Amino acid sequence: MRKETQCIQAGYTPGNGDPRMIPIIQSTTFKYDTCEDMGKLFDLETSGYFYTRLQNPTNDMVAAKIAALEGGSAAMLTSSGQAASFFSVFNLAGAGDHVVASSAIYGGTYNLFHVTMRRMGIDFTFVHPDCSDEELEAAFRPNTKAVFGETIANPALIVFDIERFAKAAHAHGVPLIIDNTFATPINCRPFEWGADIVVHSTTKYMDGHDSAVGGAIVDSGNFDWMAHAEKFPGLTTPDESYHGVTYAEKFGQGGAYITKATAQLMRDLGSIQAPMNAFILNLGLESLAVRVKRHCENAQKVAEYLEKHEKVAWVNYPGLPGNQYYDRAKKYMPDGTCGVISFGLKTGREGAQDFMTRLKLGMIATHVADAHTCVLHPASTTHRQLSDEELRAGGVLPEMIRFSVGIENIDDILEDLEQALA
Repeated sequence: MRKETQCIQAGYTPGNGDPRMIPIIQSTTFKYDTCEDMGKLFDLETSGYFYTRLQNPTNDMVAAKIAALEGGSAAMLTSSGQAASFFSVFNLAGAGDHVVASSAIYGGTYNLFHVTMRRMGIDFTFVHPDCSDEELEAAFRPNTKAVFGETIANPALIVFDIERFAKAAHAHGVPLIIDNTFATPINCRPFEWGADIVVHSTTKYMDGHDSAVGGAIVDSGNFDWMAHAEKFPGLTTPDESYHGVTYAEKFGQGGAYITKATAQLMRDLGSIQAPMNAFILNLGLESLAVRVKRHCENAQKVAEYLEKHEKVAWVNYPGLPGNQYYDRAKKYMPDGTCGVISFGLKTGREGAQDFMTRLKLGMIATHVADAHTCVLHPASTTHRQLSDEELRAGGVLPEMIRFSVGIENIDDILEDLEQALA
């Protein structure tokens, strides 16, 4: 099935007389007839459900849809995008290990890596997405376990060279993890360019309506864990906390990573997405292809308008022919990038904040990438914990306005911009 059809059909096929919609299994617990039946679940001898902290049927059906959209082998839902980013790395790296990450990533992810996971003993080297080959090579260490980047950086809008970083990661025997939140699988499927694992904040375009926080992790099934067994003992040696199962042997290349993340991490940390949230997410996924197209069309027109306005100092949008990432965007996302634009006014930081208060349709919100037009000043909100040096390293200037273009009528959006700038 093509992506537009997968948005509707993938993940769940109702039988005769079954509900057309994915059912909400709003239950913490599942009943079995014998201890032996349940024991097989705990031994991972059979598939099924015993406690929603680990798995839930509603979640798994929605995860299967996202896996199909990304072209992956397996997927899981998490309680948030932050949880997905954390699980994706922690499933591979522990105390004493190292990860290479793009410096141009969402501020919350940067803080997760730079502060919280460092306290757990995992070290990170941050490299600019446009670093030289020598700088990229120098970032790797013998204990490196993964490379992490964003398809389109939030909010810097730097387009990540997936193919280049995938080759570098594979040369060192580690997977490339890509946050594909802004592009969505409608505009980019990172697995087709060599990425191995994809994460999403499903709170954004996938949900699309400010309704449900969530995250997702998708495994491509392409990374050969056993070929690099010494680097990933958690996948290639017996897990004594789960009856000595060796995930890569028992569940194969396409199932080991997600099974381990479920059996180990979700069991112990419990960052499960609520079944009701998964149901709401699925409603958003059904219209994802239609909405993403409208977001991109509107954003292109807004970017072109801002580029010509006398009060605007600069505009950053990969869809503009003059943008430094235009050619790379066309390579990875020929049908459009996202609905998010960043720009700065000639009046600087104070002018940005003044402009934002004068918008009537566009609302000031920490959220981004949904049906409503939203606006944010990252330097004073999402990225306020970063120094000016760290801000600039991540592509965030003090005067930057992040403008998330919604799917309202484009003339109303442009008129709102016009009156606020005036």
